[in-house]
Amino acid sequence: MKKLVVDCNSEGQRLNKYLGKYLDAAPQSFIYKMLRKKNIKYNGGKADGSEILSEGDIIEIYLADDTIAKFKNDNEVSYLTKVNNSPLDNIEIIYEDSDIIILNKPAGMLSQKARPEDYSLNERIVEHYHQREDIDSVFTPSVCNRLDRNTSGIILAGMSYQGTRILSRMLKDRTIKKYYLTIVKGKVEESCTIKGFLTKKETHNQVVIYPTKDQAKDNGIDNPAYIETGYIPLKTGHIDDGKRSYDVTLLKVELITGKTHQIRAHLRSAGHPILGDGKYGHKDINAYMRKEYGLKHQLLHAYELHFPEDVDKLNNELSGRLFTAELTEEFRNIYDALFGIQ
Repeated sequence: MKKLVVDCNSEGQRLNKYLGKYLDAAPQSFIYKMLRKKNIKYNGGKADGSEILSEGDIIEIYLADDTIAKFKNDNEVSYLTKVNNSPLDNIEIIYEDSDIIILNKPAGMLSQKARPEDYSLNERIVEHYHQREDIDSVFTPSVCNRLDRNTSGIILAGMSYQGTRILSRMLKDRTIKKYYLTIVKGKVEESCTIKGFLTKKETHNQVVIYPTKDQAKDNGIDNPAYIETGYIPLKTGHIDDGKRSYDVTLLKVELITGKTHQIRAHLRSAGHPILGDGKYGHKDINAYMRKEYGLKHQLLHAYELHFPEDVDKLNNELSGRLFTAELTEEFRNIYDALFGIQ
């Protein structure tokens, strides 16, 4: 018999989800069968799997040790085969507590794996978690906001069930404010909030933005996603590729809604494509930036994050806090060249 005591990291989950994580090699049908036969008891009684767990609840699994081992992947062993001494080497930890971690993702690193063989920031966070002393064997941390592979900056991840749940809710409710720094083509002189309707291209990893819902419908799009992006111009400069001179502007961008490629495509639709952006950028400027500065991707950095004043059930130190992520060396060098060393 195995006795499990629910801790604060696992409260709020459904019992069947909790058991599915603990007996992670067992099919759900097996778990439900064991519940029906009372081989798994919840607080001393019968359960159907829909129960919501609270800290201190007792789960008893009346199975032989070898049966439990058969249906439970050994997470510790699997992670030891991949883990290094510091899975977050060269990745800045901006903040960490028992519930969340805030990191500064480098450009070029996936937030989450796209293919089974990928080694993303999410896998590094999981390895980091398994090196901590306060790990919960039935919890797996996960990033809560995604950045494109070549976008750098702030990534949030839950390090407990409670932290993941609350971060995800705040991101969904847009009570966490997210700001980016980018350099775009054109001279932007006034702050603006732009709105539109976004849809993904079926055959390309790109999106299309329409100014109005009616225009989207006229193009055969029945359910476009509403998007909203705000920006503030901070500095202006120019570049000269020998053929033409172009104005450029450093923008602070607020991601009001959060959709795939939203900032990149929305700024392009407003006539201000991001420097270096191969999907939505300006071909001639991109060629110049690649030749002059070695820039091979969009110059976009998730720079600033504001927590709301009331961060429910998380560390009170987070309430109203502002976090910033240092610019990459590449972004800083281009900034200094275009706008002058600060």
